Amino acid sequence: MSLSCGVECVLLLGCSRWAWRRCTYVGSNDSETWPLATPDEFEPVPRVCRLILAVYEPDLRNPQFPPDGGYRLNPDWVLKRVTYEDALGRSPPYLIYADHDRKEIVMAIRGLNLAKESDYKLLLDNRLGMQMFDGGYVHHGLLKSAVWLLNVESETLKRVWEETGREYQMIFVGHSLGSGVAALMTVLVVNHRDRLGGIPRSKLRCYALAPARCMSLNLAVKYADVIHSIVLQDDFLPRTATPLEDIFKSIFCLPCLLFLICLRDTFIPEGRKLKDPRRLYAPGRMYHIVERKFCRCGRFPPEVRTAIPVDGRFEHIVLSCNATSDHGIIWIEKEAEKALEASVLCLGLTFKLLSCIMDYQQWLTCWFLQIMRENKSETITVPPKIQRLERLQTIEDEHKDALERAVSLNIPHAVSTVEELTENKEMEAGAAKANNGDSPKAEPELSSRGANWDELVEKLFKRSESGKLMLKKESNPTQIQ
Repeated sequence: MSLSCGVECVLLLGCSRWAWRRCTYVGSNDSETWPLATPDEFEPVPRVCRLILAVYEPDLRNPQFPPDGGYRLNPDWVLKRVTYEDALGRSPPYLIYADHDRKEIVMAIRGLNLAKESDYKLLLDNRLGMQMFDGGYVHHGLLKSAVWLLNVESETLKRVWEETGREYQMIFVGHSLGSGVAALMTVLVVNHRDRLGGIPRSKLRCYALAPARCMSLNLAVKYADVIHSIVLQDDFLPRTATPLEDIFKSIFCLPCLLFLICLRDTFIPEGRKLKDPRRLYAPGRMYHIVERKFCRCGRFPPEVRTAIPVDGRFEHIVLSCNATSDHGIIWIEKEAEKALEASVLCLGLTFKLLSCIMDYQQWLTCWFLQIMRENKSETITVPPKIQRLERLQTIEDEHKDALERAVSLNIPHAVSTVEELTENKEMEAGAAKANNGDSPKAEPELSSRGANWDELVEKLFKRSESGKLMLKKESNPTQIQ
């Protein structure tokens, strides 16, 4: 009897401790050790949010639901708009916009529409470990949508980029479902930049808002220099390792599903998660907008934290009443705008403080020189200059550190910095040959009739005896089940 009572007490204490830790875990804990993002690197986020919201409007000249301050875009610069009927169910609606003021070509893809069967087909076209690509795993349905979009729009993007003098940046942005499509489009374009006129990697950028988990950890870290994911506080989607198709099949009982996922993940060791090559993650560099604090009421002035995490990459479900509302593009746009204004204000106050310090220092210098002259001293001391406030690490250094961290943790198929640089040089050489008209001899037919992205994707694979796709560059590749 006493033994059973002791076991019950231990179980009760264990369950109570687990419930306390899970219920008191807040979204800000995921990024509490990350540095703050600078206003310059976060400045495009509110703007691309407004572009995604513009996809929902049937007429941008007479908008029905504009955000605060309007869309702040020129309708004449919208090059193309594609609806569900035009896309034939192969991708979510999108638009292509040429921002001549900022020298950007933007392709914005909207998020999931719960009323559209075609969006569910994209999500359901996948299972764990179904699709290998570029040394890792990706979501099969989202990759097919990305390939279709590039088959349809790559010539348009290439033509616009060349007509604008090859100086514009090319930006892919998406929200929720569209974020996964945009991220995988970016991966494809980075690997085949010659098909878009040899655009440099430095001019490619992707912003994934409320990102879906669409690629394995090694790919998420590898492309962190071109893909940026923006997460608002407690958003459930980047934290949910459950396949997307299961999430949205249970959308009307989502709180129950999130609780069960939270309970299940408690018993999965962190090392086991990292070693699973099929586990998908949110892509690229992470930007976390934090606006609420534990045991505090209301919203605080938001701050933006950024990092390229390898372990602890949004692995904990947050049991919060805001887990679903933080996924909305409207809230992301509002809080991103507030965060940018707060960052600019903070930076302005910093410069104002530095200016006051410099003025005081100048006054002290004049006073000191006057005293020295009065004392007829020959020694004159000048105070040192104030150094500029800079980040402790550059973005490039953080990316290299993340790559090395992934290799040190034995992440499957992770690449080192040296391998990455080698691949980049080979790509640059191939792009240079394409620009000079020296097309590879093995692909005369492909080059003559334009880019076929289905064939380009197939090049990364080979067929086994059973007819299944296998990666070419893997010595012992894993067959796709």
